[in-house]
Amino acid sequence: MGEGPRTTTGERVLAVARSFIGTPYRHQASLKGVGCDCLGLVRGVWRELYGAEPEVPAPYAADWAERAGEERLLEAALRHCGPALAVAEMRPGDLLIFRWREDVAAKHAGIAAPDGRFIHAYEQAAVIESPLVPCWRRRIAGVFRFPELS
Repeated sequence: MGEGPRTTTGERVLAVARSFIGTPYRHQASLKGVGCDCLGLVRGVWRELYGAEPEVPAPYAADWAERAGEERLLEAALRHCGPALAVAEMRPGDLLIFRWREDVAAKHAGIAAPDGRFIHAYEQAAVIESPLVPCWRRRIAGVFRFPELS
């Protein structure tokens, strides 16, 4: 008997992200089962897949995007995942960055899931899998693919 089909990077990202479901929301945290925010979910997935984070974010307030105006999330995604993809190219396991309003920096992140859903840390709740309904979809500021795993 030969080996089964190879698991893709996207499938592995999705499996790790789903393992965070139920983790309580905790601002600036990134530990599965203990607490994380939306960036912490991405950081925790990255650590589990690649062994270490590519960079550690500086402390940030809940309103950092409104005050700073810097595209920190989009710039970090570009540095570590490469160029943004078209929303139409989105696949399960891709990193999604959201912008609440046109006049502020993007400040929410999640992981694309099958069947028009995504996984994210929902403030004052936990990591959940939600439908990527039109009000979420129109707020997508970038779609990025995690680097290939060996």
